[in-house]
Amino acid sequence: MNEITRILLVDDHPIVREGLAQLINREDDLTVCGEAGDGPMAIRSIGKLSPDMVMVDISLGSINGLELIKNIRAIAPDLLILVLSMHDEVLFAERALKAGAGGYVMKQAGVKKILEAIRLVINGELALSEHMAKRMLHSFLEGRSNADNSPTGRLSDRELAVFQLIGRGYRSQRIARELGISAKTVGAYREHIKGKLQLKDGAELVQYAIQWNQSEKII
Repeated sequence: MNEITRILLVDDHPIVREGLAQLINREDDLTVCGEAGDGPMAIRSIGKLSPDMVMVDISLGSINGLELIKNIRAIAPDLLILVLSMHDEVLFAERALKAGAGGYVMKQAGVKKILEAIRLVINGELALSEHMAKRMLHSFLEGRSNADNSPTGRLSDRELAVFQLIGRGYRSQRIARELGISAKTVGAYREHIKGKLQLKDGAELVQYAIQWNQSEKII
C-alpha cells in the first residue's frame, strides 16, 4: 500500500463529506482522493481513482450501504472498507463486517476515534467500539447473532433494504427498480418481513417501517 493512504468518501450528505475531507486531509499519512454521494457513483469512482480505502455510510439514498459493500467486494476484493455511520451499531456493525467491511464506527464517536478506526483498518485490524466488540464476542461464544434479540435483527440484509424503502413510502414497483429485482420478488420479501416481525397486514408493515426509519433517522 502507498505510504499515504488514499480514501474515497461515500456519503449522501455533502456537508458530511466536506467535514470528513477536512479532518482526513490534515493527517500526513491520509488523503481524500475523491467523494461519492451514492452507490453507482462510488462504484464508478473506485474504477477511476483506485483508492486504498472506501469510507461508506449505511444510508445512501436508494441503495443500502450493506449492498454497496457487497458490490465493492465483488469488483475489488482487497479494497479496505470502513463504515462510518450514525445508525445503530448493534444492528448494523455485524452485518457490515459479514458483508466485507473492516470496521464500523459511529459518527458520534468523535475525531480521535474515527482516525483510530481508519488506521486500525489500514493495519489489517477490525475497528469496532469496545462495547460492540464485547457484544460480538459474547454472541460468538453463545453461538448466536448479535442482533437476534432485535425484531429487525431477524431480517436478512436484502429484507432490511426492502423494509427501509417501505419506510420511505416507496411502493413495490419503485422498490423493485431501486434494488434491481422484480415486483413479484418485492412482494415475497414483504411477506417474509411481515412474518418475521409478526405484523398482520401491509398497512401495519408500512406503519412499523416508517416508525422504525424515523427512530433510526434513516429517511
